[in-house]
Amino acid sequence: MTEQATDRVRQLREALERNPGAMTMQLARDLGVPEVEVVRALPDGRAVEMDAGRWEDILRSFEALGTVHVIVSNGATTIEAGGQFGGFSTWGEFFNVQTKTLDMHLRWPQLAAAFAVEKPSHMSDEVSTLSVQFFDRAGQAAFKVFLNFGGKPTAERRRQFDDLRARFALGQTDS
Repeated sequence: MTEQATDRVRQLREALERNPGAMTMQLARDLGVPEVEVVRALPDGRAVEMDAGRWEDILRSFEALGTVHVIVSNGATTIEAGGQFGGFSTWGEFFNVQTKTLDMHLRWPQLAAAFAVEKPSHMSDEVSTLSVQFFDRAGQAAFKVFLNFGGKPTAERRRQFDDLRARFALGQTDS
């Protein structure tokens, strides 16, 4: 790792230590780095890199979760939707999720990284969010799937998250 990269990681970790619940998107903007670098710098194993090459298996596993909270954000807009994954199909470069509550068309060749993330919520010091976050080739967030949002996760949600994290961790094979 170059001295500049080491310094950037140190800056990221210091910023996260000062404000553990900071929105990773905002920290990335403030520090001028791709958001994936902020997620990679999360301390204490709070971000476990998943095998992004298994993106379809990961997405299909979301169907069993029931209702989740999906966030898609770009430089001008953020959209949040509660819904359930399912109705999967592929058309050209698009992998489609089409249910009564979610209608997503993912350009899967652009997905480059995925993480299971547990971090303090930016809305409450007493709540940790559990999410799976996908990033594009430029290191920007493609979309995030939250198993809990705005409240403490149930024991079942915690188990589901732990199972996803273990099953799809980089270097793991499906069991």
